[in-house]
Amino acid sequence: MVAAYLSRAGYQTLVAHTGPEGLALVRESGPEVVILDLGLPGLDGIEVCRQIRTFSDCYVIVVTARKDEVDTLIGLSVGADDYVTKPFSVRELVARVQAVLRRPRAGSPAQTQSQPAWVFGALRVDSAGQQVHLHGEPVALTPTERDLLMVLAARPTMAFSRRQLIEEVWGGGWVGDEHLVDVHIAHLRKKLGDSPDSGQYIATVRGVGYRMGRG
Repeated sequence: MVAAYLSRAGYQTLVAHTGPEGLALVRESGPEVVILDLGLPGLDGIEVCRQIRTFSDCYVIVVTARKDEVDTLIGLSVGADDYVTKPFSVRELVARVQAVLRRPRAGSPAQTQSQPAWVFGALRVDSAGQQVHLHGEPVALTPTERDLLMVLAARPTMAFSRRQLIEEVWGGGWVGDEHLVDVHIAHLRKKLGDSPDSGQYIATVRGVGYRMGRG
C-alpha cells in the first residue's frame, strides 16, 4: 500500500519483505530514501539501519508499531532521520518523503553556487560542499545531523527553539514529538566531541533551545 501511494506520487519504488533482503536492495539500488519497518523478520530494522549507515547517507524514515519511546530513540541513535508510528496516514508518510527530498544535497543545483564556509574554532562547516571538518578531518554525519548543523551555523547568533529547527529541517508540516531534535543534537555533539556543559560547538539556551557555539 505504501509503495502504491509513493508510485502514484511519482516515485520509483522497490519493496523488500525481510531485513537481509532490504539491506541487499539498498546496496544494489542506492535509493535516496529508505522507509524502514522496525519489525522485520530475519534482521530487525534497527540493525538494518545501523548497517545502512556504514555505506550510505540516504534518508531513513523508521516506521514502528511500538510506541515505546525507547524504541524510537534507539532507531534514531543508529542514524534514522525521522520516524512514523503506526497507525499512520499513508499521505502523511508521502509528505515526509517529499519533505526530506526537498532538502538541499551536495552537488544539487542549489549547492553549485558560491556559498560561504563557516569556521568555529577547529570546526569548519562548508555550505557549498555540504561537508563538515573538525581539526581538518571530515566528520561523518547523517543527512539530518548535517542539516541541523548547517541551519545553526548559518545564523550563529540566533537561538533556535525546537519548533524552529523542526520547521527549518523537517518542514513546517511535520507532526510528532519535538524532542526528536534533542536526540539528533546529542548525536551531533558526540561526533563533534562536544558536550551540553561546554557548548563549544552547540550551546544550549535555557528556556529556548540551541544556538551555535563559538568553537
